Amino acid sequence: MKRRHLLTLPLAACAFLAACSPSSDKPGTQTGSGNDSGNGKGRLFAASFMTMNNPFFVDLNEGLKKVVESNGDRLVTLDSQFNSLKQKNDLSDVLQQNPAAIFLNPVNWEGIRGSLIEAKRKGVPIIVVDTDVSDSELVLCQVISDNIGAGRLACEELAKVKPNAKVVILHLSTAKSCIDRVAGFKEVMAKHPGMTLLDTQEGKGSIEGGRPVMRDLLGRYPELDAVFPINDPCALGAFSAIEAAGKAGQVTIVTVDGSREAAAAIKEGKIHSTSAQFPKEIGRVAAEKAYEHLAGKTIEKDIRIPVKSVTKQNADEFLK
Repeated sequence: MKRRHLLTLPLAACAFLAACSPSSDKPGTQTGSGNDSGNGKGRLFAASFMTMNNPFFVDLNEGLKKVVESNGDRLVTLDSQFNSLKQKNDLSDVLQQNPAAIFLNPVNWEGIRGSLIEAKRKGVPIIVVDTDVSDSELVLCQVISDNIGAGRLACEELAKVKPNAKVVILHLSTAKSCIDRVAGFKEVMAKHPGMTLLDTQEGKGSIEGGRPVMRDLLGRYPELDAVFPINDPCALGAFSAIEAAGKAGQVTIVTVDGSREAAAAIKEGKIHSTSAQFPKEIGRVAAEKAYEHLAGKTIEKDIRIPVKSVTKQNADEFLK
């Protein structure tokens, strides 16, 4: 799978969305004027992600875009940059355009309620992707990886090589997907009495967030010999700190995502394993469910996409 770097909505596009006024027209009808990739043709769909500085979300967006554009419609992608207020403002702006549907990856799974209520009032369906929202009754459906299963797989892989591991967790506790991953990890960990959880800290789900937290944990816990960062970017940040501390090869890293970057790091011996999600599949299924709903079909409320362990034995599959 091809991976790309940060895709941030241009300022001009933001200005276009903010400048348009609300309308009572049916969802999907354009009410303002401006430039977008569809040149004003077809229905408007929007996707709001917690960040686009993660290959996983770039791929998920590609999965959405492929289906939307194949139907002659257009997709506007919004990058919240891990800022819940920015996400709320972005959604408020795009709702003024009466989109046919919004694909939502919430920064804060509980703090997004106000935006969900606003969308419900306007009759715009919300399809949640990758991580749950607490108010699921306000959304059309949720298309999400089996995050509890991903956490389980991570701990199972760790137990194979270090059944007596002294572990730290690098969390992102505002995301339900990460809460579930940690729950799955701890569930399996409880079956291995030799394992010890030393600490859990916020790693922010990014390279930049994981690096300094891991550096601090290495200083505080000299016995630390394993870490579970909740996604691949955070794992790469953790490895950077481990390498800088001269402990490469001594601290085992297990994580979640299955990105190309993580697969490469596994082959190089930097990361032990990652529980692969399939973001393009999540995007494809979410977009197809949106179109099924718009066609008047009944949609399943909760859709879980299976995950798979990636180790040195199968890492090549995830480098394609």
